[in-house]
Amino acid sequence: MIVDAHHHLWAVGPGYTWLDEPALAPIRRTFTPEMLTAELAAAGVERSVLVEGGRCDTAEAAVLLGHAAATPAIAGVVAWADPAAADLPATLAGYRALPGGDRLVGIRAQVQGEEQNYLDRADVRRGLATIGAAGLAFDLVVRVDQLPSAARVAAALPSVSFVLDHLGKPRISAGGFADWQAAIAPLAACPNATAKLSGLVTEADWAAWSVDDLRPYLAEAVALFGPDRLMLGSDWPVCLLAGSYGGVRAAMLDGLPVLPATERAAILGDTATRVYRLSA
Repeated sequence: MIVDAHHHLWAVGPGYTWLDEPALAPIRRTFTPEMLTAELAAAGVERSVLVEGGRCDTAEAAVLLGHAAATPAIAGVVAWADPAAADLPATLAGYRALPGGDRLVGIRAQVQGEEQNYLDRADVRRGLATIGAAGLAFDLVVRVDQLPSAARVAAALPSVSFVLDHLGKPRISAGGFADWQAAIAPLAACPNATAKLSGLVTEADWAAWSVDDLRPYLAEAVALFGPDRLMLGSDWPVCLLAGSYGGVRAAMLDGLPVLPATERAAILGDTATRVYRLSA
C-alpha cells in the first residue's frame, strides 16, 4: 500500500490567516479533494492522510472528515484540537460522531507557535494522555528548539503514539544539520515516536534546492528511527512553494539511501498504515 502520510486541503477564507504572508501567495487559493485525487493518481499513491491546516478551530474538523467520507483515497484525518482544553474528551467524541468520524486517526495542535517548553506543561500532558487513551496518534509540528521537550513528553507518555511532522523542521537553507541532529536524536530513541519525511523542500531554498540538500537529513532519519518508524508525506499543497507534487515526491525517493524492498515499503506506506491504523 502506497500512502501519502501528510497533506492538506483548504478553502481560502476566514481562519487561514497564515496564508496572508506575501511569500505564500502561490498557495493562497482553494485546494479541493478532486485536485488531490488527481495528484495521487498521477503519482501512483493509493491512500492518504489529511492533516489540519492551521485554522485551529473545531469546525475545520467537520470539513476535513466530510472530505474523507466522500473521498475513498483519504484513509485518515488528523484533526486539530487543543490538548490543554478542559472539554477535550467531548471534542474527540464529537469528531467521531460526525460524517467521516470513523476516519479520525490523529490530533494535531500548532505547537510550533507556542513557547519552547509548551509540551512540558501538566495540562498539555494530561490532554496528550487523553488523546492516546482514545486510540489516536498525536502529530508533533514543532521547531528544532522544541525537539527536546518533544523527547521528554514522548518518554513520559510511552503509551501515546507521537508522530513528528517534517522531521522537526530542520533549517536546511541555513545549514542547520548539526543542531537538528543533536536535537532529534533523543526523540528518535523513544520507541513510541515515529517521523514523517515531509516538508523538507520548504525548509531548503525554495528556488535553488537540490536532492543533495535533502540526502543528509533523510539518511540520518533512517539511521535514527529506522524505516519501520518513518513515513513519506508530500506536505501538498505547501510543497508547491518549492516544486510540484510529483517532482517533490521523486526527489524525496531519490534522496533516500539504498534500502531492502521491505524497508522501503515501510517508508512508502506500511508505517503510516500501522501507526495511524488506516482502514483497508
